[in-house]
Amino acid sequence: MRISVEQLAALVHGTVEGDATAFIDNYSKIEEATPGCLTFLANPKYTHHIYTTQATAVLVRKDFVPEQEVKATLIRVDDPYETLAHLLNFVNSQQPAKQGIEQPCHLGSEVPENAYVGAFAYIGENVTVGNNVKIYPQVYVGDNVTLGDDVILYPGVKIYHGCKIGKRCIIQAGAVIGSDGFGFAPKQDGTYEKISQVGIVILEDDVEIGANTTIDRATMGATVVKKGTKLDNLIQIAHNVEIGENNVFAAQVGVAGSTKIGNHNMVGGQVGFSGHITIGDNNGIGAQSGIPKSIGNNLQIIGTPPVGIKEFYKNYLYIQRLSEMVHDIKDLKKAVDNLSIEQK
Repeated sequence: MRISVEQLAALVHGTVEGDATAFIDNYSKIEEATPGCLTFLANPKYTHHIYTTQATAVLVRKDFVPEQEVKATLIRVDDPYETLAHLLNFVNSQQPAKQGIEQPCHLGSEVPENAYVGAFAYIGENVTVGNNVKIYPQVYVGDNVTLGDDVILYPGVKIYHGCKIGKRCIIQAGAVIGSDGFGFAPKQDGTYEKISQVGIVILEDDVEIGANTTIDRATMGATVVKKGTKLDNLIQIAHNVEIGENNVFAAQVGVAGSTKIGNHNMVGGQVGFSGHITIGDNNGIGAQSGIPKSIGNNLQIIGTPPVGIKEFYKNYLYIQRLSEMVHDIKDLKKAVDNLSIEQK
């Protein structure tokens, strides 16, 4: 889509500083931009790139003050990152929408006329399919599943029987929703008996599930992901977990069974949560942390077991000096031993 800087600024309610007549026909990262590109500056770590970028225009905060000449045209907005997100969503919405039923596929339930079902998709019996749903090729939707309006299931998604998917949910390729929870009862002979998992998975409205993420069905009741939560790729959510509203989890997070997680938490990659614990609201948890017990609200933590970020990095500095400290202790012990011998 080709648009002038002036038109684009009007679209995002921004103010122009520079050539308003220039045209934008592409988007790029600030360090890789070429003429004709729109880019943005939101992270101060990238500020030095604004003085060398080849972009035609840059979205910046209204209070941005350049320290030297900027060749690109500036578009000043309240939040450059949020503004770019709105723009990209707008551009994406202009793409032709897929509709219709491709063949071969299996339709065990009625599908609205405005839905899209790709080739080799399977839709079971008693499935409720909302308006404008898009089911890409090779998707499996089991019996008695509910799909809300505007749901998108990308290629290879598997949704087991009985699960409920809310409105505007996006499930990326290869994700599995509703597979059996990991439940086995130990027997006296040392073997394990499988415990049937008879619950379901519920995804509330506006949830996004990343590629190859798996969410297990509950043993009884429901595994629940509440509205607005976004899960990255390669995440494992175990049976009977409850995840609150508007959380964001980075890749490879693992949540063990029956853990309850509150609202508005930001969780870094490869964080592991023990089972049967409770996590509060508004926490930031650093990558590769291990959370063995319940935590409260409004914490910024990292590590295993987790500690405050400042304490973690202070301890890290001590760890780097451990070998030096061990030598110092050995030397001190020798000195004390020699002093004791001399006194005798």
